[in-house]
Amino acid sequence: MMLRVLLIALTALSTPIAIQRQDNSSAEVELQKGIALTRSGKFEEAIPHFVAARGRVRDDYAVRFNLALCYTATAQYPSAIELLNELRSGGNANADVLNLLTRSLFGSRQPEKAMSAFEDAARLAPKNEKLYVQIAEASMDNGYYELGRHLVETGLKQLPRSARLVFEGAMLLVHLDFLDEAKQELQRVSELAPGSDVAYMAATQKNLFIGEVNEARRVASEGIRKGIRHFMLLTLYGEAVLSSGAEPDSKEFGEGRDALEQAVHQQPGYASAQLALGRLHMLEGRFEKALTHLEAARELDPGNPAVYSNLVRALRGNGDTTRAEEMLAILSKLNQEEIERIRSAPGDRKPGYGGRRRPRWE
Repeated sequence: MMLRVLLIALTALSTPIAIQRQDNSSAEVELQKGIALTRSGKFEEAIPHFVAARGRVRDDYAVRFNLALCYTATAQYPSAIELLNELRSGGNANADVLNLLTRSLFGSRQPEKAMSAFEDAARLAPKNEKLYVQIAEASMDNGYYELGRHLVETGLKQLPRSARLVFEGAMLLVHLDFLDEAKQELQRVSELAPGSDVAYMAATQKNLFIGEVNEARRVASEGIRKGIRHFMLLTLYGEAVLSSGAEPDSKEFGEGRDALEQAVHQQPGYASAQLALGRLHMLEGRFEKALTHLEAARELDPGNPAVYSNLVRALRGNGDTTRAEEMLAILSKLNQEEIERIRSAPGDRKPGYGGRRRPRWE
C-alpha cells in the first residue's frame, strides 16, 4: 500500500557549520543518504542509512522519526510503533509523531489504540487538515471505513469548508457502497473549491467511478491545460487514458505517457503513478521500462494485488518466467488473505465498491 512522504525539517540541515562538525562525519553522510532516498520514495533502501546514523548525530529525534516513517511506509509496523512510542515517552508527543503512530497502529490492526492516538493528536493540532486527511486514508487503507468516516466528521467540525476532507469522506462512502451519496460529496468538493486542483480531481474521480472514462479524461485534460500540474491529477489523467483503450501510437496515449512521467518525476513515492506508468509501458511492449516502475510500485505498496498481477504480465513479456511464477505465488497469497479478511471482517470493515486504491494526498 501506498503511504504519503512526510519529511520533517532536519535540524542538522540548517545548523551552523561549527555545530555540524560536532557530529560524527560518517554518520552525517549516512543521514544525508537516508534523507535523499526517502525523498525519492525509496524507503526500504533508506532504512539502513538511518539505522547507521541513529545515536551518532546531534538531531537523533529527526533520525528516529524518519526511520519510523520508513518502517511505516514499508509496512514494518511493529518497528515503527516501537520507535514512535519511544519518542512519545521521551517527551516528543507532538502531532507529527502521533499522526504517524496512529497510521502505524491502523496498519498493525490495532484500531482502538489508533483512535486513542488520533484523539491525542487532534487535541494538539485541531486545525491541522493534513492530520485528518492522512489518518483517514490510513483507516481506509486498512479497511476501517466507519472509523474513517468518524475521523473525517471530526475534522469537518474543525474545518467545515475543507474540500480535501470532503473528498476523503466521498472515498469512504464509495468503499461503503453509498455511491449516490459519494457522487454528491464529490460534487460538493467542486462547490467548495471551484477550479481548484482538488475540484478537478474530484470530478475526474467521479467520472471514473461511474464508468464515464472519456468524460474523466476530458475533465482531467481541461485541468491540466489550465495549469494544474498536481501529480494526482496527472496520474488520474493517465489512468483515464489507459482505461479508454487508447492505442499506443495515438496522440492520447502519448499525452497519457507524458502526464504519468511528469507525475512520477514530481512524486516518485506515489505508487499509483508508478503502477500506471508501468502498465502503459507494458502496452508499448517496453517490458524493461515497465518493470522498473512496477518494481517501484511494489516497494511503495507491497500489499497491492494490482502491482503483482501487472508484474506477472511484464515478467512473462520479458521472458523471466521464474520470477513471474514467484510474483504469481505472492498474488495468490494476497488474494487468499483478502478473501479471509472479507469473510471475518466486522461491520465497520465492509468491503466496498471502490476497491482499496484511490488518489492520496501528500
